[in-house]
Amino acid sequence: MTSYDLCLAWNWEYDADFVVLLDMSCRSRGLSLLQITPGNLTDLLQSLVNHQVTFRAFLDRASETDARFTPLVQWARRHAIYRINPYEQAYRTWDKATMHLALNNAALPTPYTIILPSYEEQPELPSIDLSPLGDSFTIKPAHGSGGEGVLTEATSIAQVLAARQEHPTDRYLVQAHIVPAQLGSRPAWFRVIDCAGRVHPCWWDPHTHVYTPVTFTEESRYCLSPLHDLTASIARLCGLDLFSTEISLTPNCLFVIIDYVNDQIDLRLQSKTMDGVPDEIVHDIVESLVELVETHSSPSPS
Repeated sequence: MTSYDLCLAWNWEYDADFVVLLDMSCRSRGLSLLQITPGNLTDLLQSLVNHQVTFRAFLDRASETDARFTPLVQWARRHAIYRINPYEQAYRTWDKATMHLALNNAALPTPYTIILPSYEEQPELPSIDLSPLGDSFTIKPAHGSGGEGVLTEATSIAQVLAARQEHPTDRYLVQAHIVPAQLGSRPAWFRVIDCAGRVHPCWWDPHTHVYTPVTFTEESRYCLSPLHDLTASIARLCGLDLFSTEISLTPNCLFVIIDYVNDQIDLRLQSKTMDGVPDEIVHDIVESLVELVETHSSPSPS
């Protein structure tokens, strides 16, 4: 039987640079990497079933968008493989309504939010008081990424009712619109990446999606250490090894978690694409992932 230290399932062409870096880091530490892609998935699934191949750790960056990888995810779980971002924990974070309630129960700061049942479950809603949301608010389905289905700057109940029918099987969140403070020349809007407890705060423009790492000087000058504390709290709550979150600082000096947990984060290099993750952060993520494999991988299952 051939045994690998880490198995990576991937299917997005833009992950290629990340995969190259991961492979190089594994090699530098004497670790082996098995890549499973749509091209070799069927053969390798059969090899796993036939006990010809196995692996000690697993990172899944494919099954969310390609159900053909689900048997691989299930195999890793059944065989007690060390899994980075275990599927059952990641799945829970994909529901923004569930995460909102979890964050609130943990006393973590979130925007004022009204959670509505799905249109399919309850087509007709009772009267809703939108006044606590302010003059404008955001409407978003509980599931989805990349801003899909999100309406910002909404102002009326009619917009809420119409939005619910766009994704009729999903719950909806109606959230107060958060206006960030201005820190120097930048709005105080941050995307923070956490990998194995190493926190990477970045200024983040929600319109252009451009990351700029927060420097130590900026962190000290603007008292931004709560970005680390809040992200660490989210990590403990969601149980993921790699995720990002969005946090804003309001003009009255309150940090608010805006976009709770983003799993399967985009790891394109900023040197290759404007809205990618800064290269130095991707390199650090790779090293952190490989250290996780070294620390947690167990001997090959028999």
